[in-house]
Amino acid sequence: MPTPPAPLLVAAEEDPLVADAVTTGDIILAAIVFAAAIALAVLLRRLLVHALDRGDADRRVGRLTGRFLGLVVVVVGAIYALGVAGVRIGPLLGALGVGGVALAFAAQDILQNLVAGILLQIRRPFKVGEQIGSGDFEGTVDDVNLRTVELTTYDGLTVYLPNAEVLRTPIVNYTRTPYSRTSLTVGVAYDTDLTHAQAVLHDGCGAASGVQQHPPPEVWVEEFAESSINFAVRYWHAADIASRWRVRSAIAVAIKTALDEAGIRIPFPQRTLWFGPGETALQVRSAESDDDRRG
Repeated sequence: MPTPPAPLLVAAEEDPLVADAVTTGDIILAAIVFAAAIALAVLLRRLLVHALDRGDADRRVGRLTGRFLGLVVVVVGAIYALGVAGVRIGPLLGALGVGGVALAFAAQDILQNLVAGILLQIRRPFKVGEQIGSGDFEGTVDDVNLRTVELTTYDGLTVYLPNAEVLRTPIVNYTRTPYSRTSLTVGVAYDTDLTHAQAVLHDGCGAASGVQQHPPPEVWVEEFAESSINFAVRYWHAADIASRWRVRSAIAVAIKTALDEAGIRIPFPQRTLWFGPGETALQVRSAESDDDRRG
């Protein structure tokens, strides 16, 4: 006796999304296809993570990429399973497309940060534990996830920077190189012997704690400003943020001491008011130096 066909679950004329009559066998086959897609997604993710762990890539890259590929495989498997079950894919994809566009527009920021997070992990301009600058913020990288980069600033504050914003702005990595150079501007009075002042500034900078001697500090005449002749004092120091501020302070103290000992004045801004022929010029200072007060 021939085996009777499996009972119809959905008839084509009852649902516009169903191409043909759906039987129990179709449902079982669709479930098998979907289960196989899930198994393939899990296998691909594990293989990718294992392969990247054996190389030099960051583990986060493997996990993020594995999850993304796994999601793609599951979505493709689900669509194929629906087709096996007799569902008309065209109208369904059209409806999903309209809804997907609306959802993508609403979740635009989330998607941008997600993609930016994956790109940051692949490019790796910084790693957890390194000190970076991004936009107006500087600090130590504590975490990089799918949405934000977490920084601890020098003031002890925790800042969460959106991945997309970090990717759009220039990134300064302070710990990829052992040393960095900083420039400090120092002004002296116009009646100063510049050669002597240059030597005094060089010796004062070189004596400060934390200044690297190889390469040595450099002192150059920078500009003729309104009230002073400015020197650029350039020096190398450890690249971390704390060293930058600590050495800058030490240099300021050392240079001020050296200038005082050499009798070189750091001038204050001043203006001369002239009232016309036969009138006495009036000199106005915004502040008085120690020499002026002693006089």
